[in-house]
Amino acid sequence: MRVYVPLTLPALAQAHRAGELGPGPLTAYAVTPGLREWYVSDDIEELEYAALTRAAHGALRLLAADPDAVRKRVVVAVDIADGAVHADPDRALDPDALGEVRLEAAVPLGKAAAVHVDADGAAVDVAKAAEALAAAYGGDADAQFVVDGADDHELLWFATQEIEHLIAG
Repeated sequence: MRVYVPLTLPALAQAHRAGELGPGPLTAYAVTPGLREWYVSDDIEELEYAALTRAAHGALRLLAADPDAVRKRVVVAVDIADGAVHADPDRALDPDALGEVRLEAAVPLGKAAAVHVDADGAAVDVAKAAEALAAAYGGDADAQFVVDGADDHELLWFATQEIEHLIAG
């Protein structure tokens, strides 16, 4: 199963040094039954993009909690056994938890298929979105507009061999 793990660049650097994403438990995103029902599509590529987008929002939450991190969302796509992924059926259709899964153990970085990171040009919008996130969650429509602005930036795809370059720059 392909899952998308939200990170920050410092967390990606730590994972690179440790050789694994973790320690567990980790919050990740995947194509869950709830995400399928919400998205109303049978196209697996569209569903995986929706899971990636949910993970990018998770990375934004991590950035909001770490004001010193470079203002770029990071998502690592990993392929792991279905049995290692746990979704909470009670939260399957909760708008805040769509596609959310739990990985109980650390995941070897060798299982990563790709890394998705914001381009340099997204940093200003991502920084504003991270700053506005709490207000958006509180119902502030203007803040939500700012948060949605980060979604206008597509995450770039990088091969796992490029991680060293990503964390160096």
